[in-house]
Amino acid sequence: MSNGQVLPLYEQVKAYVIDSVERGEFRAGEQIPSQRELCERFNISLMTARRAINELISEGVIYAIHGKGLFVAEKKQQAEIDPLVSFTDDMLQRGMYPTSRLLESSLITCSPFFAHLLAVNPSSELVYITRLRLADNQPIAIQSNYIVHRLCPGILQHDFERQGLFEILRTEYGLRLNDTQTTVEAALATEEESTLLGVALPAALLRTEQITLLDSGLAIEFARTLYRGDRYYKKLPSRS
Repeated sequence: MSNGQVLPLYEQVKAYVIDSVERGEFRAGEQIPSQRELCERFNISLMTARRAINELISEGVIYAIHGKGLFVAEKKQQAEIDPLVSFTDDMLQRGMYPTSRLLESSLITCSPFFAHLLAVNPSSELVYITRLRLADNQPIAIQSNYIVHRLCPGILQHDFERQGLFEILRTEYGLRLNDTQTTVEAALATEEESTLLGVALPAALLRTEQITLLDSGLAIEFARTLYRGDRYYKKLPSRS
């Protein structure tokens, strides 16, 4: 360090692991030295090694598999700060190939909850779609959209596996998406969600809820998205 101070021992272990990952010595999914090996390499106690390992796990650098050892985690993607950029464009900018799998699509009657949220009559029709979002054929999110049908009649005729929702709203209906209201919180995956996302229980997820507004101020849709906690952090990735 430039001020002549020496890093605490546990920080030296963390720096070694992080530097090794950044140099490519340890790649995602590969095993790193065990706790005991780190103790021998740095001449430290088990308690010191355990502190370094626990912090590396909490920071998402590595993960542990009981009875097998420590492994390098997939690098987390910083979520797109502009939620009006499409999921497809977002993934392509990251150098990843985006795809979607449609899980469900239908017309539903608006519940009192969504009527209040979207400022529509309780008897209004909503378009409901749920998709599994993938990047490089790896599942990263489950997304459910509730869209005000009167603003985009007949939208269910479109192929939501090949076309993005925002793309359809803009090009087919001439709607101008202007703003969003978003909340982000942590959540735990259900058994069904863990199966779809390919993560083992208990699994941490990033849950976002977003209302998309038109330039007229009208709400066009509400989206609830569950992202894999081991792949995303911070704010929500963009959607389409």
